[in-house]
Amino acid sequence: MTRRTLPGNPPIEITLRRSARAKVYSLRVSRLDGRVTLSLPVRASESAALDFARDKADWIRKAMACAAPQLPVVAGTVLPVEGRELIVTQGPVRAVRREETVLLVPEGADTVGPRVAAYLKLAARQRLQAESERYAGVLGRSFQGLTLRDTRSRWGSCSAKGGLMYSWRLILAPPDVLSYVAAHEVAHLAEMNHSPAYWAIVSRLMPDYQKHRRWLKQHGAALHRYDFGA
Repeated sequence: MTRRTLPGNPPIEITLRRSARAKVYSLRVSRLDGRVTLSLPVRASESAALDFARDKADWIRKAMACAAPQLPVVAGTVLPVEGRELIVTQGPVRAVRREETVLLVPEGADTVGPRVAAYLKLAARQRLQAESERYAGVLGRSFQGLTLRDTRSRWGSCSAKGGLMYSWRLILAPPDVLSYVAAHEVAHLAEMNHSPAYWAIVSRLMPDYQKHRRWLKQHGAALHRYDFGA
């Protein structure tokens, strides 16, 4: 991906993303943070793509103005963790920990957001590892490692070699939603597609998966609003 800036008031920073699936130019402005992405075919001209974006500059600025503001994670932030709202609070602790309705961060810490993010990433890895192993055991399959990223376009993926990738922000969702994503990706160990046979496997792993899938579609984007400053 490449970043370019269109001059103007305000200037527009655009991420150019070449895609083998793209047939035409397409613009996307994130409703969460106003980030602008221009998708273009692999062999398309970059200058022509930027001309396309310039023609749409007024629309882009209007869409950016409507984007929801980011929510910095600082002391006092109410943060959903495994579906429960916790208040980020500084206290007499040596490491971040959860206590009833608060998420305690060491007193005097000037990097609250990054400390909370590190805690959440570890929790996400533990939960996703456990759920992936559980579902893989049901299928009688094995996966080749698990990685965490902060992806916006997808909540998880399964490579042809059996490697699993997940967004660590799933730890902010209700536990069953995280479990659904694990079931979704582990099912790809048996079916590398989204055929009826694939969805039958997902249904076998999690019979009520559809309601958790709907939750992600309705509320998942909001999990990206939190800015951990990391």
